[in-house]
Amino acid sequence: MGSPALKHDVFQAIADPTRRKVLKLLADQDMAIVAISECFPLSRTAVNKHLHILSAAGLVSSEKIGRETRYRLQPEPLAEVREWLSFFEAYWDDKLELLKSYVENDMD
Repeated sequence: MGSPALKHDVFQAIADPTRRKVLKLLADQDMAIVAISECFPLSRTAVNKHLHILSAAGLVSSEKIGRETRYRLQPEPLAEVREWLSFFEAYWDDKLELLKSYVENDMD
């Protein structure tokens, strides 16, 4: 019996700027690894490692079409990030409101 595949944390997956850029590319269209690799000063092997991490986090899926593998964005796991950030929106809204009040009162 094989060990279950490790599922990568969505936050770890998007922590790398290259992986965030890959997600942006895939938001526009499905792409083969060759096309993705052309957008970066990295080897195809390095891009493949990034895609593997994104795939393990559920952020991309792949489909073999002929001799190439095409990758597609799966944005659903990003909901976890959105929920986490929304928790802090109220904090920033409050702080910005306080700053606005301070600046307006200081100018009077």
